[in-house]
Amino acid sequence: MTSTDAKPEESPSGTRPARLPWWGKVPLALVVVAGLLFLGSRLDLLPGFGDLFGEETHDRTGPTLLESIQDLDRYEAASGNFQVVVDLEKDTKYLPDALKGTRTLFIGAGTVSSYVDFGSIGEKSVQVNDERTAATIRLPHASLGKPAMDPDRSYAVSKQRGLLDRLGDLFSDNPADERAVNQLAARHIGEAAKDSELTSRAEKNTTSMLQGLLHSLGFTQVKVVYA
Repeated sequence: MTSTDAKPEESPSGTRPARLPWWGKVPLALVVVAGLLFLGSRLDLLPGFGDLFGEETHDRTGPTLLESIQDLDRYEAASGNFQVVVDLEKDTKYLPDALKGTRTLFIGAGTVSSYVDFGSIGEKSVQVNDERTAATIRLPHASLGKPAMDPDRSYAVSKQRGLLDRLGDLFSDNPADERAVNQLAARHIGEAAKDSELTSRAEKNTTSMLQGLLHSLGFTQVKVVYA
């Protein structure tokens, strides 16, 4: 009596071909993926294949909302451009930097404006003679605005993070946050603006503007006093 069960084919040597276990197929799959990625990068050099694996950008930003409008009673008379190199390091006690710690080298660029407030000018702030040929204007000293950081000229040069910090970035919504270095750069830029001649330049420009304006109105003597 013959059996109808099919027997697996044997190799010429008389042994059955060995099947590759599942864990042995993983390196093969990685090689295939790496080959596809390499092929995609090489296709950019061939005409007509550059867009096959090209990256697409979609801007789904919602409409911009106007929150408020403010009337400015000040004259922006001068502006200064500043740049600072921030070296921010954060260490943890009793732990090596390779395990826990960060160090960021950041180039911060921003501007600081200097203005004269015209909102405090009253009737006693402007004195005109009877002939309307001479005028004296009393103004407050120039002030400095808040530093405005320029994202196009600010960037991180290097970032060093410990192992625990790198693992924490995997579960963070905002890994490698640069908010701290941005705030530190803005503070240093603001301090540098105070030590600069920005306010004196603003007062000089304001004086020139007022003198030119009143001279066009027929005044021959214009004096601006800052108090």
